[in-house]
Amino acid sequence: MTQPRPPLVGYLPGLALSAALAAAAWALQEVEVRATGHAVVEALVLAILLGMIVRTFWKPGARWEPGISLTAKQVLEIAIVLLGASVNLPLLLRAGAPLVIAILAVVATGLVAGYGIGRALGLNPRLATLIACGNAICGNSAIAAVAPVIGADDEDVASSIAFTAVLGVVVVMGLPLLIPVLGFDAYRYGVLAGMTVYAVPQVIAATFPVSALSGEVGTLVKLVRVLLLGPVVVFFAVRNRRIGEQKLAPGAFVPWFITGFLVLAAARSLGAIPAEVALPVRELSRWMTVAAMAALGLGVDVRVLGRVGGRVIAAVTGSLIVLISLSAALIVLLGIG
Repeated sequence: MTQPRPPLVGYLPGLALSAALAAAAWALQEVEVRATGHAVVEALVLAILLGMIVRTFWKPGARWEPGISLTAKQVLEIAIVLLGASVNLPLLLRAGAPLVIAILAVVATGLVAGYGIGRALGLNPRLATLIACGNAICGNSAIAAVAPVIGADDEDVASSIAFTAVLGVVVVMGLPLLIPVLGFDAYRYGVLAGMTVYAVPQVIAATFPVSALSGEVGTLVKLVRVLLLGPVVVFFAVRNRRIGEQKLAPGAFVPWFITGFLVLAAARSLGAIPAEVALPVRELSRWMTVAAMAALGLGVDVRVLGRVGGRVIAAVTGSLIVLISLSAALIVLLGIG
């Protein structure tokens, strides 16, 4: 049975907490700018870190949870849609077919390699599959969608999700360090992040602090990966003969925020959304995204590292290394960017 939704006022505490942390992140960024002339750590990342710090010392209770969940999910999805109003779609799609080929290759290889690494480390087939799907496609959403069609139990789902929130923050902080090592420009880095980072919000946090172009490219590439969730769910449903038992909603194939993002991006590219409208919409999207990052940080408990097994940590980390290495190689070999 589904839990009844709280009244609108029930969302206010969590929304207010997320907004307060977002405001604090913006204030800290302003302090950085005034002290050094530029933002050493962007508000997007600061919001995640502030949320994690609060979560380490205090776990928000039931009163706060509805608003925090709303901010981390629905507010972020709306921010992604609004982002479409400011992107230059032809510029983002300039890589054409090679980029599509690379995304398909990374997802397919990520699924196979992730499963193989998990099994080699002694994980059961269901847990190895969940880790592979989470890393290769779209994080927790992929895990939640695939779990019922492969018969995974709650322990498998919890184990596959537990470490990835912490690892995601590490990737957000560490992936930009590869830019000088690989010699990538803003476009190529956006492609790399979009093809490798675990979840949509983490892609946003890992790219927009680098540049707007990196963020827009990374978001688009990641949303293409998300679109592959539908075919993957169907594959596992058929493979496990559960297709008749599952009611796959249209949203499992094309999440609404992807459609919204593409519609606004097309409208902006065709001139239907003028620059004087696009700029404030983009700023609103940024503020909403920072609030969503704070809410996500409130859900990250660094102490989870002590609770998940070493083999799960190794499997998730190994899969990520494969994705990053393959993506970087394909970007260079296919001349993307």
